[in-house]
Amino acid sequence: MATTGKNATVSAVSIQDVSRVSGLSEPTLRYYEKIGLIGPVPRDESSGHRRYDSRAVETIEALSCLRAAGMSVQDMRAYLRYLDGAEGNAAEMRDLFLRNAERVAQEIEQMQVRLRYLQLKADLWAARQDGDTARERQVVQDITSTIADLR
Repeated sequence: MATTGKNATVSAVSIQDVSRVSGLSEPTLRYYEKIGLIGPVPRDESSGHRRYDSRAVETIEALSCLRAAGMSVQDMRAYLRYLDGAEGNAAEMRDLFLRNAERVAQEIEQMQVRLRYLQLKADLWAARQDGDTARERQVVQDITSTIADLR
């Protein structure tokens, strides 16, 4: 255990340990502290190293999950703000997660179009390799229609 300047006891969890547990890099953890996503982290008096308490680690783990889902810093801020009001903010939380779910669904659709394009290009080269001009013409038509979806 380490103590803060106010002699309050906190868990002696280093930034390396928090990074390992959360999957967030040390620079990201410092950045999240700098922009206020996580509160100021107490420092070990002797070394000056950050020492995260269990509440900070819990918040960081939640932020890690939100980031992995592609949530913006702005939405992470909103999540933390709504979390403080918990039950009174249920509608806001629902809307926040629905909005992000819709964003992810759109990203998945875009990725499916990209996948289709790449598969068609492989089919094109397979047709050329096989000397199958009829199949090549069909694949070119399919690629042309897929390209419109890429934009």
